[in-house]
Amino acid sequence: MSSPLWRFGVLQLLDDYDAVLRRDGVRAAAGVFAGEPDLTGHSGLDAAYAALACWLAHRDGWEAPGWARHLDRVARPWWFVSDSAYGRAWALAQSPGEFRIRGVFITDTGLARA
Repeated sequence: MSSPLWRFGVLQLLDDYDAVLRRDGVRAAAGVFAGEPDLTGHSGLDAAYAALACWLAHRDGWEAPGWARHLDRVARPWWFVSDSAYGRAWALAQSPGEFRIRGVFITDTGLARA
């Protein structure tokens, strides 16, 4: 099971981005990440927002925003989105690089959308 922070924070942001992408194209979708989101107080979530911005920029061919490279966008301690030992083990191996370097660990289905 994944964290509610993941579902209602990161996946909701991903869904919003994808909706803009489908409706208005890549340039408009990149604008979803133009402004730096306020820090939430959860370093894993703050790091995940930066990782998502970089992952989508790489996936869709736009330049990631500068705020996504700030040192305050690294999870301390590391954030494993799965609460199971099995899921954490898989997440160590499967997390996309943009997430891994920020200390956020997800399985290969962590960003899957139906």
